[in-house]
Amino acid sequence: MNLLWYIIIGILSGFVAGKLMRGGGFGVIVNLIVGIIGGVLGGWMFGLLGISAGGMLGSLITSVVGAMLLLWVVGLLSRAVKR
Repeated sequence: MNLLWYIIIGILSGFVAGKLMRGGGFGVIVNLIVGIIGGVLGGWMFGLLGISAGGMLGSLITSVVGAMLLLWVVGLLSRAVKR
């Protein structure tokens, strides 16, 4: 059941991150996938910084931050490839 919650939180965070980032991200499907990967990235990044976010809201915030970071990096890379 925990895996299902992680996926749901990741999908929600991808949606939120796509709305918060300039340009709206890369579309619904890619934002959802980025949200799931961003959840892992955010958890790893917060762990490195020594920040502990507990509960459903803490997990959502961690995932959104990770997804926004990932969307930013993907945006930089896509602009570099287009040049």
